[in-house]
Amino acid sequence: MSFSKASVGLTLLPHLGGIVGGLLTRQNVKVWYEKLERPSWRPPNWAFGPVWTSLYTMMGYASYLIYRDGLGTSRDRALMLYGSQLVLNWLWTPIFFHYHQLGLAFAEILALLANIGLCIGAFYPINRTASYLMVPYFAWVSLASALTYSIWQRNKNKRSLE
Repeated sequence: MSFSKASVGLTLLPHLGGIVGGLLTRQNVKVWYEKLERPSWRPPNWAFGPVWTSLYTMMGYASYLIYRDGLGTSRDRALMLYGSQLVLNWLWTPIFFHYHQLGLAFAEILALLANIGLCIGAFYPINRTASYLMVPYFAWVSLASALTYSIWQRNKNKRSLE
């Protein structure tokens, strides 16, 4: 297996937003997040870092496969969807953890989930492996959507979430 600048760069790209998001999250976990009412079925806090590291790596490599194998408008559409889902992914963390806007975070994550689904569909005819690499991400964001909704509903009637 040979590595090119494109394969390394595109595989690492999602981690840029993940690093910033991780810093925002870390700043708010103990002072804010831990004070929220959360469902018992939520994953433990320690799981999020390893899961997101894996997912970012898989989605980044998937984007490289599309960049490498796609042609013309189908590649352009797939990469546009990929880029827009990446922006939505990066926006969720500040909306939730920095601005504490739980309802907006839920609406935003639903848009992200839909975008990931469209991305999977656009990737499939170009490179099936790339499409399959996005499926665990879709599953995790599905769980994160349910978690976001649950936290929002459990905490929306509190006077202050600060």
